Amino acid sequence: MTLRLKFALIALVALVSGCQSTSLRSAWFDTDFTGPPLRKIVVSASIGSTADSRGFEDSFADKLRAVGVEAVAGHTIRLDDAELPDASFDAAVVNTGAQGLLLVRLLGVDTRTQVSTTMVHGGAAWGRGQWGNMSRTTVVVPVQQVSQYELATVEAKLFDVRTRQLVWAATTTTFNPRSVARETPAFAGLVIGQLQGRDIIATK
Repeated sequence: MTLRLKFALIALVALVSGCQSTSLRSAWFDTDFTGPPLRKIVVSASIGSTADSRGFEDSFADKLRAVGVEAVAGHTIRLDDAELPDASFDAAVVNTGAQGLLLVRLLGVDTRTQVSTTMVHGGAAWGRGQWGNMSRTTVVVPVQQVSQYELATVEAKLFDVRTRQLVWAATTTTFNPRSVARETPAFAGLVIGQLQGRDIIATK
């Protein structure tokens, strides 16, 4: 590998690592929703293990509070209990006094393979004199690169607790997710930004 190619690869890695890993894939909102903006939201997640889901709910709730929205992590009112009947689930949400219920679930993680070919200048041809003069003779060779990456797809739905109507929904993708704990803040920031932009949630 030439020095030039090494620098190019280092620059590419730096560029990718500096980009936002979570992006909006699709989004929908109820144009009939006229407010008032939701001031309190219950966050209920199904993101892998129980520990991951609870950590996600806590982190997301913290992000909501930071922008002036009261928030309740679902596990604190037993929404993560698989044996909880639907009626008890509904009652637990209503009893918090929240206007909104945000349901978040992991749809899946896909592993993908990318193959690319780059033409790279190799070393000078071997030889001596006019047979391989180092100042004039170089070779260009194809270098094939195979890389694998993961895409995590997450669905988020926000309901109006009073009407039970869906107010907003979106699907996101996260490039090479590292862990739920590390990806949640960026995911929450993206979702909250969308909700603020639509005046669906109250802000400071």
